[in-house]
Amino acid sequence: MSLSRRSLLSASAAALAAAPAHVAAQSKTQRRIQLAVSTYSYWHFNPTKYPIEDVIEDAARLGFDGVEILHRQMTDESPAYINGLKKRAFTLGLSMPMLSIHQDFVSPAADERAKMIDHTVRCLELAARMGIPCVRLNSGRWKTIPDFNDLMKVKGDEPPLPGYKLEDAIGWCVSSIEKCLPTCEKLGVMLALENHWGLTTSLDNLLNIHQKVNSPWLGINMDTGNYPGDAYAGIERLAPHATIVQAKTYYGGGEWYTLDLDYKRIAGILRKANYNGWVSLEMEGKETPKTAVAKSYEVLRQAFS
Repeated sequence: MSLSRRSLLSASAAALAAAPAHVAAQSKTQRRIQLAVSTYSYWHFNPTKYPIEDVIEDAARLGFDGVEILHRQMTDESPAYINGLKKRAFTLGLSMPMLSIHQDFVSPAADERAKMIDHTVRCLELAARMGIPCVRLNSGRWKTIPDFNDLMKVKGDEPPLPGYKLEDAIGWCVSSIEKCLPTCEKLGVMLALENHWGLTTSLDNLLNIHQKVNSPWLGINMDTGNYPGDAYAGIERLAPHATIVQAKTYYGGGEWYTLDLDYKRIAGILRKANYNGWVSLEMEGKETPKTAVAKSYEVLRQAFS
């Protein structure tokens, strides 16, 4: 005689109640990590933009769950273009978890910071139109080392502008971000501040800004590759605060530097911190993305499965 639906439900509940506490806890907190790929993985700011439509097609073919959109890689912001990207992603079963933008709040000129605030607000509105729930945020940098390649040589350790100090830059970033928060709350789109080369190369600076803003609408975008020292120590420090993770790979050698990152170890650090959010690939190697992105996907899939 087959069990009734009521009996099956009762049996399932009893089995869960009888399970060890750590198993029950895992069932509540650990879910499959979803994997995205940044459109940047296919472009690297080369003279000719790599079409985002093609990235979406390739992401679906490889098995990714989503595509992170790099704002500077978009053809334009017209309704036709935006709606075309949304439709293509939807019909292929993909999400768009983050819009990555560039701005710079590290400037003593109030009018320059105002331009960056306006740009960020406009991109928050763009993300809402695209159905994207999060926008990657940069702090900016002093620009006393004008060339980015030279900045990489000193691992982002850039001196302040003459007459100014670190506390000034922290204050500019905090007040600028605070001016964007009403738009975040209105639209339901978060900001995620990245440990990016510049002011937030220092994790002390990153966490200081995050703490001073102290808003549920400001999260942290934890990049696995942007550390001047021990990457794993940095990842362990940021993992409890991470809203989204960008995962670097460097097939063919990196554009600026190369790291040999152990993603099984990184996945363990994130699990220990009960991280359940997105992991988005940024393939930053010189190997063609046609092969390197597929290799990267397999590494991440195996690490986070």
